[in-house]
Amino acid sequence: NNGCKHCGGKAEKSSGGEPKRRRSKPKAVCPFYRHEALQGLRDEALVKVRDIEQLVALGHETKGCPYYGGRLAVPAAQVIVLPYQTLLHEATRRASGIRLKDQVVIIDEAHNLTDTITCIHSSEVTGAQVGVAPTNRLKAKNLMYLKQILFVVEGLVRVLGGKVGQNPQNQVTQSGTEMLTINNFLFKAQIDNINLFKIQRYFEKSLISRKLFGFVEKYQGNGVKVSLSSKENRRTEGLSHFLQSLQTSQPTPMEKQISMASPMMQVEGFLFALTNANKDGRLVIQRHGTLAQCSLKFLLLNPAVHFAPVLKECRAVIIAGGTMQPVADFKEQLLLSAGVAVDRITEFCCGHVIPPENILPIVLCNGPSGQELEFTFQNRETPQMMDEMGRVLANLMNVVPGGVVCFFPSYEYERRALAHWESTGILARLAAKKKIFQEPKKASQVEQVLTEYSRCIQNCRQVGGALSGALLFSVVGGKMSEGINFSDDLGRCVVMVGMPYPNIKSPELQEKMAYLDKHMPQVGRQSPGKALVENLCMKAVNQSIGRAIRHRGDYASILLLDRRYSRPTTLHKLPEWIRRSTRVQPTFGPAFASIRKVSLTQVWS
Repeated sequence: NNGCKHCGGKAEKSSGGEPKRRRSKPKAVCPFYRHEALQGLRDEALVKVRDIEQLVALGHETKGCPYYGGRLAVPAAQVIVLPYQTLLHEATRRASGIRLKDQVVIIDEAHNLTDTITCIHSSEVTGAQVGVAPTNRLKAKNLMYLKQILFVVEGLVRVLGGKVGQNPQNQVTQSGTEMLTINNFLFKAQIDNINLFKIQRYFEKSLISRKLFGFVEKYQGNGVKVSLSSKENRRTEGLSHFLQSLQTSQPTPMEKQISMASPMMQVEGFLFALTNANKDGRLVIQRHGTLAQCSLKFLLLNPAVHFAPVLKECRAVIIAGGTMQPVADFKEQLLLSAGVAVDRITEFCCGHVIPPENILPIVLCNGPSGQELEFTFQNRETPQMMDEMGRVLANLMNVVPGGVVCFFPSYEYERRALAHWESTGILARLAAKKKIFQEPKKASQVEQVLTEYSRCIQNCRQVGGALSGALLFSVVGGKMSEGINFSDDLGRCVVMVGMPYPNIKSPELQEKMAYLDKHMPQVGRQSPGKALVENLCMKAVNQSIGRAIRHRGDYASILLLDRRYSRPTTLHKLPEWIRRSTRVQPTFGPAFASIRKVSLTQVWS
């Protein structure tokens, strides 16, 4: 931000009050911020659709800034494609020049819209960040807002159990988690007498967080010392000491992380979050280990308050997605709570492009040996349950060609199941039929694993041999449950192990459930809180099992390994195009026969 300055030297005032020209050479302007170049880039951007990388290349050609040139093109554009954050965050939207008045907004992949709004407007700050933010080192006696900011930061340190002015990595705190309302948190931090709205306006107008971050980047590690002589400079003597204290020769990994995260910007975002209404959010105080490891997290409970301006300004909002079901809680939490009248909501649902016979969804209630399949948290790790799951997969490997994708409810359960199968020999049986791949822990390795998985399936189809394809173990909500296409032979069968319910003991989820139970109407016979838990589970399932059908001529079988999927209320929450073809099989024999028939003949009936 500090390097992208597009204004030259400003006129100074003489002693008589009249402006005079600066004698020294004016500041250099950005060579890419030239009117002619920006106008040319704007026109080129409107002639042909270009992505960000292509706009950058165009900027090099025209010697114009692609960022400002792209912004100039916004008013004349007919269609603007932008990320969720730019649309849903008001300050970012305003800074980007996006005006929603009388516009039509289309939100694609909207199954995670509620969570996205919640995450965008939630905020977290660690003890390390508030510990190194310029606290008592900013001696601003005559600067009221700076003193108030320092007072608030000191309050945050005290709430976490630390002491102001001491190294946060050397302060040990008492472990524990505490949940507070916004008002109670302000009282606990003893900052209830501070007008956070005025501080927010000061942050926005002065850009102090960006300036501090710029100072740190400029002076950190370069040995520059600031000479203070005048009375005016002595006012900021504390700031200079703070900057000089950051001049460490070899910063630790923690210090690198703090510097990259910009502590003052994190604190600013956290203070903005505290301006929400008391009923719309909660504060989670987590203390463990040292002060640097503790954290303060603001949890937004009512995303409708931040979605309401979008709905109010736009002419129409189209919320679209392939796996939007169930939609009842979505409408209640995001639309009705934002003040949208019921008669303004139009709901439309269409089927899939594939014919019903191209998909074979099966709810399997029992395994090959008759063991009932119910992967609850209490019994899913028993040897009997893991053995039965292994038998189901072993039978599938014998008849399903190409690729099989198996989704586990968590990484930990995947690890335990694979370790058990290795000790019992089941893993070796699976590996004799399919080459086994596992979802990587690092996101950078996903592409490599998928390439090898695809290459293996292709080689098995062309060359033949003992292996008939590949088996990929993945996790619901992981790196391969969204945005990955297992089309054609990459996913001829998708297996869903159990029901991936979220952690009901999570303080954040419990608070969200309590909020919904208090402010939302009952959903059928379920409380809003319990409906939320089941909806989160089924939306994750729908996203995962939808990976296998990617075009009109595609086909696949879907195996839901848990008898709880047979409940009418749960079945109703599957996508309609899957639900209409779903078969509930109490025993393994008929289910295996239908999958075998489809796999051998590739004729769906």
